[in-house]
Amino acid sequence: MKKICLTVIGLYLGLLAAFSQQGPANDSSYRSRKLKIDEINLVSSYYHQDGERAAVTGGIGSQKLTDISNTLDIKLIRYDRKDRKQVWTGEVGIDNYTSASSDKIDPKTISSASYADNRVYPSFSFSRENEKKGTEFGVGVSASSEYDYFSIGLNAHVTKKTKDRMGEFNAKGQAYMDRVSLIYPVELRGSEDPNAQKRGSAARNSYSVALSWSQIVNQRLQLAFLLDLVQQDGFLSLPFNRVYTEGGAVQVEHLPSSRFKVPIGARANYFFGDKLIIRSYYRYYFDDWGLKAHTANIETAIKLNNFFSLSPFYRYYRQTEVDYYKPYREHKVGSEFFTSNPDLSAFNSHFYGAGIRLSPPGGLFGWQHFNMLELRYGHYTRSNTLQANIVSLHLRYK
Repeated sequence: MKKICLTVIGLYLGLLAAFSQQGPANDSSYRSRKLKIDEINLVSSYYHQDGERAAVTGGIGSQKLTDISNTLDIKLIRYDRKDRKQVWTGEVGIDNYTSASSDKIDPKTISSASYADNRVYPSFSFSRENEKKGTEFGVGVSASSEYDYFSIGLNAHVTKKTKDRMGEFNAKGQAYMDRVSLIYPVELRGSEDPNAQKRGSAARNSYSVALSWSQIVNQRLQLAFLLDLVQQDGFLSLPFNRVYTEGGAVQVEHLPSSRFKVPIGARANYFFGDKLIIRSYYRYYFDDWGLKAHTANIETAIKLNNFFSLSPFYRYYRQTEVDYYKPYREHKVGSEFFTSNPDLSAFNSHFYGAGIRLSPPGGLFGWQHFNMLELRYGHYTRSNTLQANIVSLHLRYK
């Protein structure tokens, strides 16, 4: 029953990675056939939000939530007999969170362990790159588990670079098979509400294809164009979200069993010499629930000396509401689909902050292989009262 604004966290942690494109491979006469550690990354973050539009209580009430997240990934590499680069990556993440709105499912007993729950999400991936031909193929598997939700994910990707290594095409397919535990608000358990009669769990599946083309225009400018096609099927409502009608009657959120999403985006990076880089991003999104959204993001990397840099960033987001949304006590009786979830309402948001990055030539604190430390802070505000702060620490061993 996690209420975290996943869009904020996902974007924020995504900013930890620079958008870049590899140049021509270094043709070495000998490649190591042994599997060895190439890189280890540890990312820890603290997230806190508050607001007054909780979906559990029908669009009113506290949205206070705290999340502590830790992820560790280990990347191993080797070269096979055909001199192809193999990369094996294992990752595990653990979140611990508390949510003020979760205990409103049953205010008398705190019916769900999700009030203070843990989420565990391991993943494993393998890729094989032919640096001479400029091709790459990879597959991966992931899982995510918490009190009322379990997910299995599969993915595969292919990459092809142009002969001059200035352009790159990437295609990635993903599938997620989820199970949602059907935990309803206490007053609707055993009621005549047809949407609160199913028991046990329900399936929710997501399938996506992500296509991208990146191009090095010249020594200063890099561009990328992105297109995603996403299809979701199954139980797309949240069983513990209340909806109140105009007359004050309460019912369980009910949404269509299918949703098709299309995000289209573009990135541009410009290098002003060795000291300054500007990374920009724009995305337009629409789906068949009636939601349309615009995202614009800019980040500047300022290199103050050989091992210290500063990265301020800003993101603006605006969306329309879905066709089935109305605020607290504004739904009419008899509607087929209905929700008062503020994430599906019309709003705009601002997300801004900065990061500092240390990468001394001799390593951190004299440890040569610990070659990078990054600390970031971001503040998020949304026009429907939600506010959040997030701090993260990224440590890399290489």
